[in-house]
Amino acid sequence: MNEYSTLMGLIDFLPVLLFLIAAVILQRSLYDYMSKGAFALFAAGTIDIVMAGFLKALYKLLYTMEICDFERLNQMFFPVQALGFLLAGLGVFAMVSFPQKTGKKLYAVGAPAVFSGTFVFVGMMVLGAAFLNFGLASVAFKKRKKLTGFLFVLTFFAELAMGYLSSRDFTTASANWTAQIVNSVGQGLFMLAAFGLSRGVKAKSKQ
Repeated sequence: MNEYSTLMGLIDFLPVLLFLIAAVILQRSLYDYMSKGAFALFAAGTIDIVMAGFLKALYKLLYTMEICDFERLNQMFFPVQALGFLLAGLGVFAMVSFPQKTGKKLYAVGAPAVFSGTFVFVGMMVLGAAFLNFGLASVAFKKRKKLTGFLFVLTFFAELAMGYLSSRDFTTASANWTAQIVNSVGQGLFMLAAFGLSRGVKAKSKQ
């Protein structure tokens, strides 16, 4: 067994954990601002993303520990995560475009252009990540939390970078470590942004 490779497999769970923490924070903070439909989309999407990441990390761990090569776990990662990003992004888009009519209102924004392309899952992931991060960034900027908004924007570009790295050759250890670092940094930024937005929403609700 290669201990170096096993460590890499374990570290693959880190960005999944960071995203899970951020998703829980955002679900708790934004629940009152979302319609039931928007929250259902957002919750389902973030759960899909977490499950896809967990199963991919589990596949790598099982493989590096030479237990088994459960290829199906690896194959389902991309479509499940792409669908998750699309659902979560649509949930945030619905929140900012059609605020909950309960007196608690963030604000409304114009609808961005819809992306369409030949690569269906790539399009779903990019569109969902854009809706998710730029939608949350626009909420943060509206609340004058510029650093939080900037962190969401950085998260989007980190996710794009991770998507690019995922299409490269992963046969070398250096490529795997680079992807892990980029992914962990991106999800770390997302978690910090979620904390920042959560504090802004709670402060507003107490006024």
